[in-house]
Amino acid sequence: SKKSNKVETGSHVTKEEGKVIENEEKEEEKEDREEELKAQLQAKEKEAAENFDRLLRTQAEFENYKKRVEREQADTIRFCNENLIRDILPIVDNLEMALKHGEHSTPNNSKSLIEGVEMVLNHFMKSLEKFGVTSFSSVGEKFDPNRHEAMMQVESDEHKTNSVISEFQKGYFLNDRLLRPAKVTVNSSRVKSTTENGNVTNGDKTTTS
Repeated sequence: SKKSNKVETGSHVTKEEGKVIENEEKEEEKEDREEELKAQLQAKEKEAAENFDRLLRTQAEFENYKKRVEREQADTIRFCNENLIRDILPIVDNLEMALKHGEHSTPNNSKSLIEGVEMVLNHFMKSLEKFGVTSFSSVGEKFDPNRHEAMMQVESDEHKTNSVISEFQKGYFLNDRLLRPAKVTVNSSRVKSTTENGNVTNGDKTTTS
């Protein structure tokens, strides 16, 4: 604030000089008030900005929560029958097994059996597909621990190393989630190669030929 020029005590002050001094004091008070109001305004603007930022964060958190709940609800709807379907799959296994046995029966006994079982199995699989259940092929594929369960390991030069040779049970997906891994036989043979000195290597071991 500006300081007014004070007149020394005892000096003679005219009426006009008194008005000048009074106006200067009023001007100083006005400037002080303006600075005070400006400081209050800045404080309120800062508070408003902080509240707005807090509001945006709260809104973003709510949107994330809303999306998470929607995903969880969608997953609940898609996978609510998971346990029921898992219990039903052995029936499919038995039907498929009956078909395999029927193929080795006498022609007179097997034809009607195979046709009947195939009809039941196809109808059953179409019903499961409506719920998002699909099987996947494993034979000839590379062994994947995320999709396959190795029941046996054999050595075969006719198949690629670490590939699936046969299936004991098919694997199934429920929508995009693994419902049951395939139970398979895996080829564990290692490729043999001859070194420069004539030794034969098999995996990490080296033998002399």
